[in-house]
Amino acid sequence: MPAADHDAMILHHFDASPFSEKVRLAFGLKGLEWRSVIIPSMLPKPDYLPLTGGYRRTPSMQIGADVYCDTQVILEEIERRAPSPSLLGDGLDWAVNLWADRLFFGATVPVIFGLIGDHVPEDFKKDRTEMSGRPFDGQAMAAMAPVLKQQWRAQAGWIEEALGKAQWLGGERATLADIAAYMNVWFLNNATPSLVPEMTAGMPKLTDWRGRMKAIGHGKPSDLSGEDALATARANEPGPAPAHDPDDLLGAQPGDAVVVMADDYGKDAVSGLLVAATPTRIVIAREHALTGKVHVHFPRAGYVALKG
Repeated sequence: MPAADHDAMILHHFDASPFSEKVRLAFGLKGLEWRSVIIPSMLPKPDYLPLTGGYRRTPSMQIGADVYCDTQVILEEIERRAPSPSLLGDGLDWAVNLWADRLFFGATVPVIFGLIGDHVPEDFKKDRTEMSGRPFDGQAMAAMAPVLKQQWRAQAGWIEEALGKAQWLGGERATLADIAAYMNVWFLNNATPSLVPEMTAGMPKLTDWRGRMKAIGHGKPSDLSGEDALATARANEPGPAPAHDPDDLLGAQPGDAVVVMADDYGKDAVSGLLVAATPTRIVIAREHALTGKVHVHFPRAGYVALKG
């Protein structure tokens, strides 16, 4: 199979990844064609890490020789390139997105693994221990699950209450707010469907909304191999970068060495030369024998950028 076109949106993901589901739904909401590269859920990821510079989290999106890490910057880029219909509603979508990624997801994970932790393979436990920097402890999550179930249900209650005003959290149409909040409901149902009736009891609006969200679909995907994705990077040059903000608080200038990493888990440091820093994004240049020169894009919220 030939390498993808230089402007094709290539999603590196796996089916059970909840953060990937956000991007897949964004493609569906916009009716976009995209290329699907299925990556392993655990290390090693030989066709993935050369693109990202060591960033191991899922998903990332590739367009030619530009690589977008974390759903914040992925969704921002999709919106920039395909602005209609817009992912954004009345201005709070990014705040809802960060809540869903952190607080809501933080309750979802132990609720799920508190139930299924004893059945998780040892290699998965080892991988997630290395990623998080703390032991994957199914017994501890099971002990915390009763408390976190209550917290999860409280946050689901916010969704139910908001849906009392309209069919969508964004009002009269689905937006990023819906996609972000739905991620955790989807993850719970996908991993532990037996829990869903208990966790969403008495929430008929949320149940109906789940059906509408599922019906959005995933757009128009077509398969691509990891090798062809690497070949796509090699065959292209990075696209124009955003304008560098001279007032950026990092204090670095384009061409300076920088290091970027997440601030919660998967804190694998990615180093490169600064291309541009903006209030919402930092772009660094890297080179690898399998990719040639690439620009790797990260969000600012939830990430640490350092000079040197």
